[in-house]
Amino acid sequence: MVETNVAQRMWRLFEPVHAVTYFAPASLAAWEDAGLRGYWRGYFAGRTAPLGPVEAGPVVGAFFGFAPAMVARALPDVWTRISPEKALAVRLDGARAALSPLVAGTGADDLAELAALLRSTVDRTPVAGRVLGAANAALPWPDDPLGAIWHAATILREHRGDGHVAALVTAGLDGPESLVWRVSMGGTDRAFYQQIRGWTDDEWDAAADRLRARGWLTTSQIADPRGTPAAGAPTEAALAAARDLEATTDRLASPAWDALGPAAVDRAAALLAPVAQAAATLLMWPNPVGVPDPRAANVH
Repeated sequence: MVETNVAQRMWRLFEPVHAVTYFAPASLAAWEDAGLRGYWRGYFAGRTAPLGPVEAGPVVGAFFGFAPAMVARALPDVWTRISPEKALAVRLDGARAALSPLVAGTGADDLAELAALLRSTVDRTPVAGRVLGAANAALPWPDDPLGAIWHAATILREHRGDGHVAALVTAGLDGPESLVWRVSMGGTDRAFYQQIRGWTDDEWDAAADRLRARGWLTTSQIADPRGTPAAGAPTEAALAAARDLEATTDRLASPAWDALGPAAVDRAAALLAPVAQAAATLLMWPNPVGVPDPRAANVH
């Protein structure tokens, strides 16, 4: 694998660790045990809880890619079923339950060292303009190394996500446009993203029309892997924009890793890689986040 920069390298490792909260059976069972039936109640309760008992509007802005109607089905109703404080406890307990068997063979000293390195990285991470990153960074740190590792991974991925949203907005894209654009580049399909982000056919088609008018999609109609008519293929301008956007996202996520220093980053990567590879066994591939499978290549 060609290594481009430290931010990309570390994202490929911490993202799978965080993502057990969305996919691991133990994490999903924790929400069921807390009385939240249905996947999306747990998702919105857990990811939104650091912001407090907010209504749909701020979450539509912070999450970016979700249809407002989908967010409004979950919020604020979920706060009648669980408090943000309880949701924070449930998501952490679920992540611990998911990760604990995966690190059973890892030495306690290694886990403690990894937790300390990731916390040091978080301490160097600027949070101005990073709503979800800042909200998670303001939470108390878990006392145990495994909980601290998951908490750090969560702060770092939300911080990176905030930067990615800023890059999308700077590129002049809205939520559905960003998804149509992504689907046009392959690897995922329209039906999948409409299901998990809530955009209607009319909203999706209108976003595709805007991208075509911008010169980012061809007018060809190509069926996606499920047979759903696709919006068209990406133009050279769209592909160039994708490269620029990814580079911007990496650049915005780099300062904390640069401040940590190469030796400490290498050590953190070496300790984190086996945890990420084990966590990957619990995830969906491909996944909505787009992170590469850490088992597929040596990324540390």
